[in-house]
Amino acid sequence: MNNSWAPFASKIDWEVVRWAKLHGPGSTAFSGLLQIDGLVDTIGLSFKNSKQLNDIVDKQLPNPHPKFNHREIKIAGQSFDLFSCDVIECIKALYGDPEHKQCLYHEMNTGDWWWTTQEKLEAQKPGTTIVPIIISSDKTQLTLFQNKTVYLVYLTIRNLPKSICRKPSCCGQILLAYLPTTKLAHIKNKSSRRRTLTNLFHASMKFVLSPLKEPGIHGIKLTSGDGATRRCHPIYATYVGDYPEQCLVTGVITGDCPICECPHNELGLYPSNHPKVHLKLLHDPFWQDLPYTNIYSSITPDILHQLHQGVMKHLISWLVHVCGPDEINVHVKCLPPNHSICIFYKGITSLSRISGTEHKQIASFLLGILPDIPLHGEQPPSLRAHLICAMRALLDFLYLAQYTIHSDDTLRLLEQSLEEFHLHKSVFEQLGARKGFNIPKLHSLVHYARRIKRFETTDNYSTESTERLHIDFAKDAYKATNHKDEFPQMTSWLKRREKIQYHEKFIQWRLDLASQGMKPRCPHSWKPPDMALPLHYKMTKHPTVRAVSFNHITSLQGYSATHFVQALSQFILFANNPSITVHDLEQRASTFSLPFNSVPVYHVLKFINTAIHPSDTLDSIHANPGHNDGITFSIVMPRFDTALVRVSPIPPTSNITSPLSSMIGLRVGQVRVLFSLPITSQQLLFPHGAPSEHFAYIEWFSTFEQSPIPNLQMYKVSPELHTASIVPVSTILQSVHLSPKWGSTIPAEWTSWNVLDQCSMFFLNPYKDHHTYYNTR
Repeated sequence: MNNSWAPFASKIDWEVVRWAKLHGPGSTAFSGLLQIDGLVDTIGLSFKNSKQLNDIVDKQLPNPHPKFNHREIKIAGQSFDLFSCDVIECIKALYGDPEHKQCLYHEMNTGDWWWTTQEKLEAQKPGTTIVPIIISSDKTQLTLFQNKTVYLVYLTIRNLPKSICRKPSCCGQILLAYLPTTKLAHIKNKSSRRRTLTNLFHASMKFVLSPLKEPGIHGIKLTSGDGATRRCHPIYATYVGDYPEQCLVTGVITGDCPICECPHNELGLYPSNHPKVHLKLLHDPFWQDLPYTNIYSSITPDILHQLHQGVMKHLISWLVHVCGPDEINVHVKCLPPNHSICIFYKGITSLSRISGTEHKQIASFLLGILPDIPLHGEQPPSLRAHLICAMRALLDFLYLAQYTIHSDDTLRLLEQSLEEFHLHKSVFEQLGARKGFNIPKLHSLVHYARRIKRFETTDNYSTESTERLHIDFAKDAYKATNHKDEFPQMTSWLKRREKIQYHEKFIQWRLDLASQGMKPRCPHSWKPPDMALPLHYKMTKHPTVRAVSFNHITSLQGYSATHFVQALSQFILFANNPSITVHDLEQRASTFSLPFNSVPVYHVLKFINTAIHPSDTLDSIHANPGHNDGITFSIVMPRFDTALVRVSPIPPTSNITSPLSSMIGLRVGQVRVLFSLPITSQQLLFPHGAPSEHFAYIEWFSTFEQSPIPNLQMYKVSPELHTASIVPVSTILQSVHLSPKWGSTIPAEWTSWNVLDQCSMFFLNPYKDHHTYYNTR
């Protein structure tokens, strides 16, 4: 076919359709736009209004996913609407998507569940392929004032890698159903109402998932994206949801553990003995007839709700009680800025409706405010040590639990951190912050190591990915309706949008095929997870300021790089004569004359990893003086970030496996100037070639001690006066965040912008981000 845009007439015809369905206004507004006299003929559109466009999309574009079907579920004499897709057709769509064809083989599950189930199936039907089904459900609010909610159920398969499943743009998750959201207000007895709501949920889910029974036992033929056909057994594997969802699915009484048999009054014990289980009476649960299914073993850890929104929320409230809100806020407001650190300039105790993202941001600096913060009353020093150990252990657990790849050693560290917390947790009771620890979300931590062994790492079943899907499948879909009888309209809108998205990929495939004359490459090339994540620097093509004079660089009103000229002279001399002694270097540098008096300067240094995160800026370093914003006319405060710099090469005999896995040869410095040398002078200064294109002026901190300080487990560093160097930017590995050693009282003049200049001692914060934690702990 010559027309690559078919069934649309031309490229502009297709682009208008794509804009209208993915980004445009509502149907009425779009029809009004097309009514402008001469617009349709001038552009050459194949439709005159929204109705004609919808007819083309509905009748001429293929369905990438199965359509929604409407069914009524009758409970307690009333009927409720259920909109769902055929679960088997959804599995076929995910398994057979050509976009995922390279991803069906690289990531064979290493968890115990896969191998155990495979052995059971092989004993009955040799040569089977397991298709693990992951179901997640969540209720979300559609409107702020009308109290409308929607209950979504998602499906994905673990034959796809987690990198596909967690990106909405990759279409690795399918909206399986909209469940009924009634409150059953006509049932006045609360117990009867709760029981009826539970029965309604299970009846709806049973209708949606019951087609899995026979294929799970006998298998079905599925064709993958590369065209190969196999006998596959779709088997329910895990259920992803928050704590209320877990209780609803398993029938556990709220307050108990949905995984083990530990009663509520023993949730705070470690280790737990699990003597008894409290179950609700479930009428015909949806999982009853699903093959190879143990619903209690299918419940997975939930980083978002159990750790960030659960344990971290409790931990912050305990610290506020122990230290007081004013002290915590004063410390938080004085933390230095960093790419990965969010500074709360009004403190954290006044925040309301704190999100999981905000709890994650608070966790990244919380331990650093504890060493000297006053505690209520005259408390012995031993209590502070216990408090620091308990808090550090929970933060270690939080970061270890989020590793994207685990070994027996890291799982052992995970369990040891939980054991250490329970060893020191009584400090919160002694300080009056807590009476008992019978908290279900805190108890759930005892199951993490076993669940990771069973179902792999926690990012395989994160509720954060489904939270993001709510925007596409619920909120945006609802906005496209007239807000009356919305679910049929939402399902139609979703199907049309999916058709446009898949047709866009098909058009791109046809264009690539025509231009390359061969089968185009698969858009998804998987890379294995790398916890070390080596970074590569990236500078802008042009400097922020083309020429900054040495006087401005060295002045206190500019970059405050007081030793810039001396350091640059020493760098040039040493680069041309590496064997020169320190004494001779200093003497010659004092009389060395530079052939220029200004340099191009950059204000931001970015770090990327194109192999694993092609388009993301993973870290950055700012080095810019204060100035007036020309747009808002506000004052932008000066910011000179700290960095981790390699000052000596890794010893060839060491066992270091990543650039940061040991502090040997590393040093912290404050970046004052990022610059390059004038092109006209480079040949004169470096006859044998410049050692780098970009350079940094660094003011050094003290070298690392052999081990971090006890309890806090952070390295201590101090700024070294009058010690500065010029280094190639390539030796800067990443930014670092330093937590000040606060002392008994914080000086009134300390702020987030000047604390690096005012404080005389700091602690290296390993919780800045996950990769820093992995590399520096």
